[in-house]
Amino acid sequence: MTVLPKTLLWDRLDTTGAEHVLLDDRGGLYARGTMLANDPVPHTARYSLQVDQAWASVRLEVTTEGAGWLRSVRLERAAGEWHVSAGEQGDLDAALIAAGRARSELPGCEEPERLVEALDVDLGDCPLTNTLPIRRLGLLGEAPGTSRTITAAWVLVPSLAVIPSPQTYTVLDERHHRYASGTFAADLTVDENGYVLHYPGLATATSVRSATPRR
Repeated sequence: MTVLPKTLLWDRLDTTGAEHVLLDDRGGLYARGTMLANDPVPHTARYSLQVDQAWASVRLEVTTEGAGWLRSVRLERAAGEWHVSAGEQGDLDAALIAAGRARSELPGCEEPERLVEALDVDLGDCPLTNTLPIRRLGLLGEAPGTSRTITAAWVLVPSLAVIPSPQTYTVLDERHHRYASGTFAADLTVDENGYVLHYPGLATATSVRSATPRR
């Protein structure tokens, strides 16, 4: 497995949990991450993400797992089309119902052609994927008020259902970008590379580090 030079760690603000990701962004982005959360049921999500040099998403693989269930999904974009495959073992719905929650959507996407306009993936509860459109659209350093609307391939967690999601990113200032989708909006604090340091109500970064080269 490839050793990756950068690491980011976030604490969850909405539930007990955290996210740790290792990445290499020296030519596009390759990342491997692990998310832990207690809500809606205790689960672990592991993902790998590939983004090309223009910061358009190429591939996302995710596995979510909890007591008595496991789900997986793979999204891959080639020749302008998304190919989506998914799998399920055990019974996530049984775990959700036992926790007093509603049943989940099925993993994957029955109509991947609905994702044709998406150049970005958005993994639910994952602040790393907010960086993708910020970088792809060149919003870092743009004038306040600059705004772009996209369609993202939104992967819900823990169900791993995939749906198209219209989203708008607006530059507030050098370190703040507003993310909006439907009636929801959040003002993201980012670093000089566009990585999210604070996502109100979701996560805050506790560590952003790069490997120290040997002398």
